[in-house]
Amino acid sequence: MFMKRFIIFFICFVFIVGVSKPYVNYVLIEKIAKKYGFFAKNRFLYQQKMLDNLKKENIMKKLNEINLFYNQAKYMSDMALYHKTDYWATPYQFLAKDAGDCEDYAIAKYFALKYLNVDPKKLYFVYVRVKKTNIPHMVLAYFDKKNRPPLILDNISNKIMPADKRTDLIPVYMFNPVVLQNASANKNNGVYRKWDNLIKRIKKGVI
Repeated sequence: MFMKRFIIFFICFVFIVGVSKPYVNYVLIEKIAKKYGFFAKNRFLYQQKMLDNLKKENIMKKLNEINLFYNQAKYMSDMALYHKTDYWATPYQFLAKDAGDCEDYAIAKYFALKYLNVDPKKLYFVYVRVKKTNIPHMVLAYFDKKNRPPLILDNISNKIMPADKRTDLIPVYMFNPVVLQNASANKNNGVYRKWDNLIKRIKKGVI
């Protein structure tokens, strides 16, 4: 009897340890379903399935699939969605609403790639201007090697290209969240305050 219980316990333990922590826990997904409906819940379930399938893939596969997945969301301004001129949505809000602005796409991609064990020190948020319109824009950049141009993940393009091939963009400013959070001198910086506020809302599970 003791041996039978031990075997059952051991199997359960192996199963629990072997299952990785989900990107979004089920309790939060149920809250999202109540607020946003059945289709929103399905997007989160599909997201988890996609992330699970990507875990053992190479870096280019991860970058491409993440870029394509989140680019399916509809572009909408912060004013239209949140009645604010500048708001950084949590990844939960972005996918639940299935809409956001350029910063929201970049934020969602960053946290998904981080979940896939992509080194966050290689991921940079880059403020740019689109040449034809001079409109401010944000993209996510992946720096593979120091002597190579970063790869650009952009909501206005499903194709990932090196920065030197994106002649339509003019870089203005970039930041890395790891560097930003570790530098105490940045705490009075506007970008730091925005990022800090975003992290707090993510931890609270703001949807």
